[in-house]
Amino acid sequence: MEHDSKYQAGEPVEPNHVLDGIIISPDTYRENRIPPGQSRTRKWPVLQWGPIPEIAAEEWTFEVTGLVERPLSFTWSQYRALPRVRVFSDFHCVTKWSRLGNVWEGVAVSELVARAGIKPEAKFVIAMGNDDGWTTNMPLADFLQSDVLLADTHDGEPINFEHGGPVRLVVPRLYAWKSAKWCRSLTFLDHDKPGLWEQQGYHNHGDPWLEERFGSDQLPPGWNEEEALAI
Repeated sequence: MEHDSKYQAGEPVEPNHVLDGIIISPDTYRENRIPPGQSRTRKWPVLQWGPIPEIAAEEWTFEVTGLVERPLSFTWSQYRALPRVRVFSDFHCVTKWSRLGNVWEGVAVSELVARAGIKPEAKFVIAMGNDDGWTTNMPLADFLQSDVLLADTHDGEPINFEHGGPVRLVVPRLYAWKSAKWCRSLTFLDHDKPGLWEQQGYHNHGDPWLEERFGSDQLPPGWNEEEALAI
């Protein structure tokens, strides 16, 4: 384990020990930071749908479209030139593991929203990944929180391909599948549009504190709880 830079050997960092200037996700202040049905992992497990896209940073592009006043498009260098933030948060996977005390760095979604200008009729956002058109949805009430960002760095290291690099969305207060890996675009809509996993049976909202894993009693295709718990 000494060669795994992501392995957490000790107790999780508490928010009052975080450096000034870092945005602190409110859930890290909970007395018990592990949601119901979850258990802490000291590792950073790798899970994804389909093959891992390996997109070099110089080939990566990003768009903000839909119900916005000014559609946006960024290359890697343009994205890296935007104002940057760091966020301290916990991270909860629907497969029942939680990794506590992560530090993400990247661009706050509030920065993108300010530049694009969301139209009043916009109520939802769709995040799309580079992995075969993978999408996930969420209401703006969740998306526009201060701890949501496009991240390219995790715990001081660039996010690698396995974990969604060069850039992934991070939405700390929802289950991790809402934190779209290999993120390529955000589209603002006036109506909800369930994403790929939501259409396959995952909960449309995904609040870990309410155990909103699935939208019905039918488990999603390929779900194996025994394997998930063994990660």
